[in-house]
Amino acid sequence: MDIFGKIKEKLKNEFIDIVEWLDYTDDTIAHRFERYQNEIKNGAKLIVREGQTAVFVNEGQLADVFTPGTYDLTTKNLPILATLKGWKYGFNSPFKAEVYFVNTHLFTDEKWGTKNPITLSDNRFGLVEIRAFGTYAFRISDAGKFIIDIVGTDNNFTNYEINEHLKSLIATRFTDTVGEANLPIELYAANTSELSETCQEVMAPEFESVGIALEKFYIENVSMPEDLKKEIFEYSRIDKLDLDKLTKFKTAKAVEAAAKNEGGTAGAGMGMGMGFVLAQQMGSMMNPQMGGTVQNQPAAVPPPMPTQTLYYYAVNGTQQGPVTFEQMQALFAGRTINRESLVWKQGMGNWAPLQEVEELKSFLGGNTPPPLPTK
Repeated sequence: MDIFGKIKEKLKNEFIDIVEWLDYTDDTIAHRFERYQNEIKNGAKLIVREGQTAVFVNEGQLADVFTPGTYDLTTKNLPILATLKGWKYGFNSPFKAEVYFVNTHLFTDEKWGTKNPITLSDNRFGLVEIRAFGTYAFRISDAGKFIIDIVGTDNNFTNYEINEHLKSLIATRFTDTVGEANLPIELYAANTSELSETCQEVMAPEFESVGIALEKFYIENVSMPEDLKKEIFEYSRIDKLDLDKLTKFKTAKAVEAAAKNEGGTAGAGMGMGMGFVLAQQMGSMMNPQMGGTVQNQPAAVPPPMPTQTLYYYAVNGTQQGPVTFEQMQALFAGRTINRESLVWKQGMGNWAPLQEVEELKSFLGGNTPPPLPTK
């Protein structure tokens, strides 16, 4: 073979006649077909397998996109590239173009989580912090848009690279969604399915804008500080109880504890109380009206019963009540109401915050006597 024949054979070998990508990995999303400065010859075969999309890019501009199948690369099959190249009457010579193969199968069990706690405002517990984590699944829905907007010139774009971008997007949108939901804090952990669906609806357009379809989104857990959990559990128990029965029960327990503490102040008070009871019993024995033995004594007239003050209170703009002073105290302890809650009782002209009602100020603490006057 003469020198010209060798040169011709060498050039022939440098022209690519089969364009394909055999993917042996699970994490590659986009792969650029490497031609090492070689040109693709006219009529070369393009093989796109199931779960792939082939994208032709010419000097940074999106050209033709091919779905699964086998194609002969001619002007007919490359209309956009032919326009970009200026092939008005077809072409016979080899050409250069970047070919990207995009993996379009479903990527599942991708992890996400909030790097920092999310601060929420709750009507009963004030500012609270929560964290959340879960999984999501996605696929490439628009390979051309994905290559231009995300991949760029990366020759082997992996799942790890896109996940960093997607996890930041998810964390931002999740924070916005739970903030706008304005749910009672204990319901975030109890309504993960509903929150997951809402978050997916909110995030889907963001994913689609770069050629990605968010197929599934799951919130697996919403966590909060342990001390907040305890407060929520206590509140839920109180909320389910009859407050009047609860008050009576606590009073009975306090009396029982005081009776056991005979050596202390409470025991002394209990002894005085028992003394009053005994004195009343002795008085009734001496009172003829009560079956006593002493005659010519006027019948004892009991004083009028004290009237009990009843209170109304507002929760989320709704009037509640009436309740007794002890029930108000239990409601405050259970965080159903707070110092800003509006309260009304008979004799008040208008509703007023709890902290401005004199007898209810004791709930706020700080009942310390003023310092003694100096001489």
